[in-house]
Amino acid sequence: MYMITEQKPLDEVLRQMEREQAIYVLGCGTCPAACHTGGKPEVQDMAERLSQAGKTVSGWMVAPTACDDSTGQALRREAAVLGQADCVLVMACGYGVQTVVRHTDMPVYPALNTLFLGREGAPREFVELCLQCGSCLLGLTAGVCPITACAKSLVNGPCGGYRDGKCEVHPQRDCAWSLIYRRLEALGQKEKLRSIPYLKDHSKFCHPRHVTLG
Repeated sequence: MYMITEQKPLDEVLRQMEREQAIYVLGCGTCPAACHTGGKPEVQDMAERLSQAGKTVSGWMVAPTACDDSTGQALRREAAVLGQADCVLVMACGYGVQTVVRHTDMPVYPALNTLFLGREGAPREFVELCLQCGSCLLGLTAGVCPITACAKSLVNGPCGGYRDGKCEVHPQRDCAWSLIYRRLEALGQKEKLRSIPYLKDHSKFCHPRHVTLG
């Protein structure tokens, strides 16, 4: 599973840093590397584009996992180079950006947009599987998540707009509830459709969430 990201347009990146001249670029060797949005080649390309735009790149690195607190140790090792920069540009997901914020008093800016948590299908193609809603229905829906797979996140069966097993919102996609029905039928578990709650507890989906386990 990867945190899926996309690069922001360069003009948006530059607008964020219009007051800063010297920039330190930090990438991530995990999810952004897999997405080709913040690994070593992308960090080097960003450094080149920033230079062409008139900025000074004081240094760069690719943290093994930017959202891990070991990034703080890496930043401390880079203190001398960071001291020459006005800000840090982070080519990682929102978690990575916020991790860097916790470990520096410098301005920190995102170079990427964080899209969703997903898995890789075909090369460079990623699919969202879970919205982390906090109230899982997979045991009743044959492992197909209606909150994620249904464009309307319906928990009470297909909407009136689906046709021939296809989604009303995205006609090229299978209707999530059609998939659920067919899989339950194949498993001999169609009776589970009667057990699915019509009302979903959305309180666990309120933000920001915090939980103490154990």
